[in-house]
Amino acid sequence: MCLALPLTLAVTGCASVPLKEGGTLTSYSNLGAPKGKLSKSRNFVDGQGLAAVKTARIVPTTFVYSAAARVETEADRSLVSNALDRALCVALSDRFQMVPASQPADLTIRSVVTDILPTNKAMAGVATAVTVGTGFVLPISVPRLPVGLGGLAVEAEAVDSGGVQRAAMVWARGANSIQDNPRVSEVGDAYSLASKFGNDFSRMLVAGKEPKGLDISLPSGQRMKSWLGGKPKYAACDTFGRAPGLVGVVAAKYGAPPQWTDKKPNHLR
Repeated sequence: MCLALPLTLAVTGCASVPLKEGGTLTSYSNLGAPKGKLSKSRNFVDGQGLAAVKTARIVPTTFVYSAAARVETEADRSLVSNALDRALCVALSDRFQMVPASQPADLTIRSVVTDILPTNKAMAGVATAVTVGTGFVLPISVPRLPVGLGGLAVEAEAVDSGGVQRAAMVWARGANSIQDNPRVSEVGDAYSLASKFGNDFSRMLVAGKEPKGLDISLPSGQRMKSWLGGKPKYAACDTFGRAPGLVGVVAAKYGAPPQWTDKKPNHLR
């Protein structure tokens, strides 16, 4: 993947995470060829099948055994899964009425983490010190050290009330030295990448077609409110906690573990 990036990014480094099937989708036969540079994915979307959908629910994200085994604690796995589901729920609220997983809905979304490349906590600490330190003596901070970067692979699908697959995505992305702040946690990179996956998959579901290129549109008011840690548009999204907002941005800049600022669901506090 690094070879496909611009030269400046390739020089500074990125983690390589291959697309990985976990065997949890209803079907893989509809998926297209791999696409993307930063995020790689194989996609399928049935725009006509999604046209009449009004309500949607999210089944909490799970892990295949091999991915779960690479993360030491259940608390860290929950950080990743909640960040992914929260991003999905908030973004999908732009088009669908989101209901709790316990209620019937026109569309059910299931996501499974198929692989995690843990972040090296020691190297993340060193990278933070170097990056923040240079910010005090140089006009700009140097890029993150390209060592110990983490990554994430996910597969997800949306099925209608009859069990018919209406959209699916197999996705993978590694952290890179330019865009991803080092955080002193073995899921520091996976945590931020989980939100990127949630945004990518929800963008396809909301549009009813495969997205092309970068999304340069302004986020909706409800998404901005949720990103800042406010009350989500639908109560069902509170199941996955609330975003840390600006406090989280500052904490990430200084390498703080995501659990310091992540607003967990009430049942996990």
